[in-house]
Amino acid sequence: MRLSRFFIDAPLSLGQHPLPEASAHYISRVLRLAAGSAVQLFDGSGYEFLGELVEVGKKSVTVELRERLNGMPESALQIHLGQGLSRGERMDWAIQKATELGVAQITPIISERCEVRLNDERADKRLAHWRQIAISACEQCGRSVLPIIHAPTSLRDWLTVEAELKLVLHPIADPLASHAKPQTLAFLIGPEGGLSENEVEHAAAQGFLPARLGPRVLRTETAPVVALSVAQQLWGDF
Repeated sequence: MRLSRFFIDAPLSLGQHPLPEASAHYISRVLRLAAGSAVQLFDGSGYEFLGELVEVGKKSVTVELRERLNGMPESALQIHLGQGLSRGERMDWAIQKATELGVAQITPIISERCEVRLNDERADKRLAHWRQIAISACEQCGRSVLPIIHAPTSLRDWLTVEAELKLVLHPIADPLASHAKPQTLAFLIGPEGGLSENEVEHAAAQGFLPARLGPRVLRTETAPVVALSVAQQLWGDF
């Protein structure tokens, strides 16, 4: 039987802990776990904590943590994904799968052909939503460290990102395997309408090199899955 695993947004240590209200509600009212159930918790520090629910009420849950373990190691390849902002489930999918594939940082990119426009209030709500998607993906895939999800940023501002190797996907370019192994990698992927030629040229001026994934043009939500998988296979922990 699979052990229930949860992220707790607070520092954890051995001993008894009351769980945050949202986690308590999910455990008691949604999953309907009872006292005595074994659980595994993590707080993003890189450690995992094994324990048992000792009190489960309608509004409160207390866990006793009895063992601390080293969590899953992060990939040695530190990847910062600049993902063109796209609509609804497409952006959710990209963030979920990028998290599962070991990305270290994700920045939603606002570019010329973005079909999504966010005011400050909507941007804050979407950011909270994307962070929760990343948390759920970590709970499922076993990661012990959460990726950093940055607020949406203009392409011009993001292009100053620092990385040993900076790549922008382009259909006319050398394949990823033609590049030497980096320690840090920045990947730029355009939105549903793609990047304009001016944007590609500006990226090149900021040190981004064009890279090709294959002969077919991929959707904006498919491209990060393929790009990150290939990068992890070439230079990371696959």
